Amino acid sequence: MTEREVNEDYESNTGLVIVERFHGLKPMEMPGVLAAHHGPFTWGKSAMDSLKNSVALETVAEMALGTFALRPDAGPIPTHILNKHYQRKHGPNAYYGQ
Repeated sequence: MTEREVNEDYESNTGLVIVERFHGLKPMEMPGVLAAHHGPFTWGKSAMDSLKNSVALETVAEMALGTFALRPDAGPIPTHILNKHYQRKHGPNAYYGQ
């Protein structure tokens, strides 16, 4: 966020940044976000669900950190693998999920 956005209304503008990021996405299919220079935000159908999503987000962030520690040149996940992971849980013929 810009210095002006922080000074004007930090909390509201943080929320707007999150809303901007999820424009066109389905927030319940990706129930968390890492906000730059902040920390994680998660949500769910209940407080317990949100907590579960927080633990999952922290775990994935830790795994990503470990990946970059071991292999700094690691690139993003290939699109075809990303799509497979997404579709098997959220696609019309979904068959996977915890």
